Parts: sequence; structure tokens; C-alpha cells
Amino acid sequence: MGRMRIAVTGSSGLIGSALVRSLRSDGHEVVRLVRRPARSGDEVEWQPKRQRVDATGLVGCEAVVNLAGAGIGDHRWTEAYRKEIRDSRVLGTAALAEAIASLDTPPRVLVNGSAIGYYGDTGDHAVDESAPPGSGFLPDVCVEWEEAASPAEEAGVRTAFARTGLVVAKEGGAWARMIPLFKAGLGGRLGDGHQYWSYVSLHDEVAALRHILDTESLFGPVNCTAPDPLTNREITAAMGRVLRRPTLFAVPAVALRTVLGDMAADVLGSQRAVPRKLLDSGFSFAFPGIDAAIGAALR
Repeated sequence: MGRMRIAVTGSSGLIGSALVRSLRSDGHEVVRLVRRPARSGDEVEWQPKRQRVDATGLVGCEAVVNLAGAGIGDHRWTEAYRKEIRDSRVLGTAALAEAIASLDTPPRVLVNGSAIGYYGDTGDHAVDESAPPGSGFLPDVCVEWEEAASPAEEAGVRTAFARTGLVVAKEGGAWARMIPLFKAGLGGRLGDGHQYWSYVSLHDEVAALRHILDTESLFGPVNCTAPDPLTNREITAAMGRVLRRPTLFAVPAVALRTVLGDMAADVLGSQRAVPRKLLDSGFSFAFPGIDAAIGAALR
């Protein structure tokens, strides 16, 4: 792939900031969409919830990566915060897709954020990209989020939905909260620990997004998860091994529901998503195993 001009939303987030670093280090020109007045030539202002995008800033971009959205685990899911989770994704994606479609020369590809939350609770059943959506708040948000990109698809832009799992990183997301607990010897399984967690190292998440950008055959949903999801119990044991700490403290499901409210369903729910399309398209994971993924996050 030659040097490209690539627009990125959500560039201050965990995945977005790592992606921008990776692209720039390889000489690509990155335009960051920011929710404040642009301060430099590489910034473009947008107001996702007001559905405003400065489309002139997208001119000449060959690719767009949309990772914007309010954090799922940042707050209790009050009615107001549920609206924030949904609107920040759905309205922003719709505005961006319409801006893309309005360009005389639209970008070749849109990689739109999504999540394995699309599948809902799958229990022990492994699901690939052909599986239907589950039921509940997060699956409903993911369905709307993906559908909001349709103006770009209709304008002939190759559009892929990066359905991301739990990112193993110390800088943000669920893992950033778990690592200090485990380091202190206070880590343990959540509930009965039998629920599957589909994880992915931050390195592999960024590599997968770049692989989707570069791979013409990839469009529609693409699961961004390591090949072999593990149970919470297995991941807890791995955290103990890598950090050399005991993992004796099991957190009862009841306590989690009290502390996390609606988010508890996300932590206690089981999602066993496999990256069929990434593997079929020749992508290779640098850190497919959980010990390696945790080790990479701690380095």
C-alpha cells in the first residue's frame, strides 16, 4: 500500500490513538476528526451528535476509519447514558457516511467501528460473522450503528464493520481496570467464570484494522477477536500466571449486578466470537494466545 490520506474519528481513544501512531509511523497522512474547532492542518471539526461534518476536510482521503463513540464501561447505564452510547455512534456514523457520499470522489473504503456486542449472549456457541444479532440494548445499538453507514455503501464505498472484542491493553478499556486489581492480588473470576470472553491484543486490533483497509475482498462485518476465545475462568488463571499473583477472589454475580448495574450483563454474558473472515483473508495474529496478549499489554 502506498502513502495514503486517511481520516480517523475517535483518534483520542484507546484504539484510535494506537492506530494513528501506527499509520503515521509508516508515512501515511492522517486527518483527525475532532469535536472542537480544528487547531492544526491535520484536524477537521465535526459534531457527531449534531450530525455536522466539515466534508471539505475529507476531500482527498482514500480511507476513513470511524471509531467514535461514548465508552461502554465509563458510566452506569442510566437512561441518559444509554442515549449517549447510542447517539454518539449512530448519529455520528450517519453524518460521516452522508458526508462521504456527498464527495465528488469518495474514499475507497470506510472501516466503521462495531462490537461483538452485536451477537448478544451466545453461551458456549461459537459465532462467526454470519450469525444474526442478539437481543438487548447492545445488540440493538450495534445493528443501528452498522445500518447508519448505509449512505457510504450506497455510494459504492467498500464498507467494513470491525466488530471488536475485549481489547487487552493497560491504557484503557476493561483490561486497564483489571490489571491493577490482579497486580494487587485481588483479581479473580467474575460470577461462575464460565462465560466466554472474546479478547484481542491492542497490537492485533490495530493490525486487523490496517489489514481491512488494505484488503479489497473484506467488507461487511469482520470480527476483530483472537482466534480462540476463552472463559473468564481461563483468563483469570492466565492473569495470575503472567502477573505471578494469586487469583482467589471470585466476585459473585450478585455483587457485580449491584456495582455495575446493566453493565453486569456485559461482563457476565458469554460471547464466543471467532474471526472467520480475518483468518480466511490471510491475516495472522501476533499475539493469538491470552498469555502472550497480556504480556504484550504489560510491556
